[in-house]
Amino acid sequence: MNAESKLREDIVRLSKSLFDRGFSVGSAGNISAAVDDGILMTPTNSCLGFLDPARLSKLDRNGNHISGDKPSKEVFLHRAFYETRPQTGAVVHLHSTFATALSCLTGIDPNDCIPPLTPYVVMRVGAVKLLPYVKPGDEKMGDMIRELAGRYAAVLLANHGPVVTGRDIATAVYAAEELEETAKLLILLKDAPKRMLSDENVHELKAVFGAY
Repeated sequence: MNAESKLREDIVRLSKSLFDRGFSVGSAGNISAAVDDGILMTPTNSCLGFLDPARLSKLDRNGNHISGDKPSKEVFLHRAFYETRPQTGAVVHLHSTFATALSCLTGIDPNDCIPPLTPYVVMRVGAVKLLPYVKPGDEKMGDMIRELAGRYAAVLLANHGPVVTGRDIATAVYAAEELEETAKLLILLKDAPKRMLSDENVHELKAVFGAY
């Protein structure tokens, strides 16, 4: 099995895992991963629980569809991350319940909407930028990501859901899961006094474990 064939299998396996555990429903969400000559992406209107490796969309580095089914309509936000964060190997966009709920709340910090509640959200996700609402599939999504100039590995689309990147498909999926679980904790603890990690704690974590 060559590298691209293995990556196709990994996308299908991890996507099904997300679907089976309720991180996506119906045809919600889309995932992409970089290959040497382009990008593999889940097709438009596809269900993450029932993907076919051979039918994944393939685009060249300029975003041209070259094989497989038609790509997700949100291809613009994926491409923007690959263009502005060269270390990006995969992008995961979900409509997971608690992160989406958080994206609908008022009064959250747009520059750090997933605060450092646990060490793992710092280590695996980092600061998360809240982006203004635009309709799904709007090319403005890509423009907003490009304006961040690669400063964020993850964003929360207002009233829509999270977009998380990683060095490879597994790292991106694990980071998306960590973001969702942290959002769940934040919703559960919403009205309770919370003890966040201090700036010193965060700096120590980044020094020891690095920051993506």
